[in-house]
Amino acid sequence: MTIRDRLARHSAFSDPGRHGRLLRELSGIEEICAAVSNVVLHYRAEAHLLRDDRRGEINSRWVSTLLDLDQARHPGPLLDPRPPGDRVAGCCRDHSLLAVAALREQGIPARTRVGFTGYFPGPPDFRGDHVVAEWWNGTQWQRFDPELEAGSRSFDVRDLPTGEGAPFETAAEVWTGYRAGRLDPTRYGVAPGSELSGPGFIRTYVIMEVMHRYGHETLLWDEVGTGITDSDTDEVARLLLASDAGDLAAEDHLERQFQTDPKLRPASTVTQLSPYGDPPVTIDLIPHPRP
Repeated sequence: MTIRDRLARHSAFSDPGRHGRLLRELSGIEEICAAVSNVVLHYRAEAHLLRDDRRGEINSRWVSTLLDLDQARHPGPLLDPRPPGDRVAGCCRDHSLLAVAALREQGIPARTRVGFTGYFPGPPDFRGDHVVAEWWNGTQWQRFDPELEAGSRSFDVRDLPTGEGAPFETAAEVWTGYRAGRLDPTRYGVAPGSELSGPGFIRTYVIMEVMHRYGHETLLWDEVGTGITDSDTDEVARLLLASDAGDLAAEDHLERQFQTDPKLRPASTVTQLSPYGDPPVTIDLIPHPRP
C-alpha cells in the first residue's frame, strides 16, 4: 500500500464515526470549505463569539467529537447555516482536519500540513503558526486553506503556492531556512517575543509536521518532540523536503523513522497543554472515544 492509499483512509483523528454521511454529502473543494467555515469557530480570531462555557471545545481532537457537538446543536446537513456563535470552537488545525476528513470519507487522499503564514492580520514581518490541507488531485498534491474564501487573497487559496517564501511555508522549510541563515527564527511563532516563537517552537512544529503527515494529527498545544535535538530536526526536515519533492526513498525512510524512532513515534498518551494557560492534562489516545 502506498502512502497515498493510506491517506485516502481515515486516521483515528479524522474518522467521523456515525457522521460519515454528512461528509459524503459534500461535493467538491468549495462545498467542503464552505461547510468547514460553517461548522468551526476560530477560538482566537472570533473570540468575541465564543461563550465561556464552550472554551473547552478547542480540545475536541477527534472529528467525530467535533461533529457530535455540531449535530447536537444543529442536526442536519453541514451546509445548513449555523448562527455564528453556535459553531464549534476550534482553530486552523480543526478547519483543515475536517476538510481532510471530508476528502478521505470520499476516498480521496488528503493530509494536513503544519507551518507558518503571514496572510492573516498581525504584526508586520511576522509569520504565525498555521495548518492547511492538501489533496491528491490525480497528478500532484494540491495545497489549500479551507479557512479562506476563494478570491480573498492575491493568490489562489485553493491552490496555494509552495516553497520557502510562499504565503504558507511548511515547518521544515522554515527550519531549513533558519539553519542556513536565510530566515530570522524570531519572526515565526504564535506572537513576536513570546516563548512560543523562535527556534525551539519551529523545531516542535517540524515534529508535528511529521506526525500530521502520517495520520497522527495532534493538537497544536500537545507536547511533542521531547528529546529531539537540532541535528535530529535537520535530518527530519531534510527528509520532509525530499519527500515533498517526490523522493520515494526519502518518504519511505521518514515513515519508517516515524514508526520506529522513540523520539518520533506517538505514545499512547499525550500531555495536553492549553492556549488559555490552563493546567496540563494527560490524555489517553489509545483507545480513543468513538460514537
